[in-house]
Amino acid sequence: MSLPGNLCGRTIDHVARTLGLETSLDRQLSSALDGSDVGVHRVLEGIDARVVYVSMTVEAFGLDSHMMFAFTGRHSAVPHFTLDSVHAGQHYAFHLDLIPRVDPGANLAYLDHCFVPLTEAHDDALELEGLTPAHLSPRQWQLMSAWMLAHRADADAFASIDATVDAYRDHWLSLVAEGVPVSAMAGVTDAQLEARDRANRGSIFNPDVDPVWAQVDRLLGVEVSAEIQASLIDEGN
Repeated sequence: MSLPGNLCGRTIDHVARTLGLETSLDRQLSSALDGSDVGVHRVLEGIDARVVYVSMTVEAFGLDSHMMFAFTGRHSAVPHFTLDSVHAGQHYAFHLDLIPRVDPGANLAYLDHCFVPLTEAHDDALELEGLTPAHLSPRQWQLMSAWMLAHRADADAFASIDATVDAYRDHWLSLVAEGVPVSAMAGVTDAQLEARDRANRGSIFNPDVDPVWAQVDRLLGVEVSAEIQASLIDEGN
């Protein structure tokens, strides 16, 4: 398996085993250009989380892309977890983050509980040789967390990020297991959690915000691309 495929695959496998997730959707993705198999759209679900995985591999384009989002429940304050690992042309790239469920600017205790423990892993990753910052818009950065890592990498650097991914993954799993204490919630209600999450996901996966969706439209067709977006915005989890 490729480096990006292995990184994303083993992360999903670990999350699924730990949380007891079961596959609820597993379908092949076909090219809208020639009908060839180009990837997979998979959903795994359980009591505590719902994982959406999308892979797209097209040798003719030099593309090998693997993306996972692990969503917590609609009324959970536990951040979502995401990993995107890609080989495109001559470059590798990755995106790693926990996505806040409340307004981070107004909830310092929430940041301290959910995100500050990631600081060492985040800062150590920035010291790795062979990484360069990815080109994301300010809007994309604002929708995620200040601990987001989004970089291009050479092969050696990409192979060295396993420990960083594991640190983010394991911290997230500990939050899922332990939850977020009331003292870190500043009175945020279930309704507020759900409303913010709906709006946040709608922005993160908005084609006007993330230009990657235009490429997905071309590769898979507008209808299939919209179905994938819907599975990521789904309010069920």
